[in-house]
Amino acid sequence: MTIEQEDLKRTEIFKVLSDTNRLSIIRVLNHSDREMTCGEVGKSLNVSKSTVSYHFKILRSVGLTNTRKEAQSKYLSLNYQTFNHFLPGFLDTL
Repeated sequence: MTIEQEDLKRTEIFKVLSDTNRLSIIRVLNHSDREMTCGEVGKSLNVSKSTVSYHFKILRSVGLTNTRKEAQSKYLSLNYQTFNHFLPGFLDTL
């Protein structure tokens, strides 16, 4: 990845992180010791499953989260590789 491409990626990530709901989702996932479903995250934050699902799609689009589908459920986790590369130390601040 060139410096220009990395800067574009950083710009996308910062745009996604400018939403407080997404920061809250990242905080919940970071403090969890396991993958979580949209419903579990929504319950933890007192927001609807559809709202969480919408934000997860955006977080996933810039590589901040991983999604694993099993039957009807989607399990979500943080993509630590992206955080470590583009935002080292960020998760420690949450």
